[in-house]
Amino acid sequence: MFILKIQGAGKIPDYIQIRDDDFNLVAYFKITNPKTALARSHLLDRMDEILTIAARLEYGKIHKLEL
Repeated sequence: MFILKIQGAGKIPDYIQIRDDDFNLVAYFKITNPKTALARSHLLDRMDEILTIAARLEYGKIHKLEL
């Protein structure tokens, strides 16, 4: 899986994308509200780990997730 951090502009907030190994979108959520998207994609138990990685991730960079 991969994680990307997208920078918002103006009133548009920052978002996180989680993609599988084929680069299909698994989850897409605002950094401030990840619970619903992570629950739908069955990643809620990994929320703390994902948010920690997202906090240090640079905008526009792809990071490999080992979940």
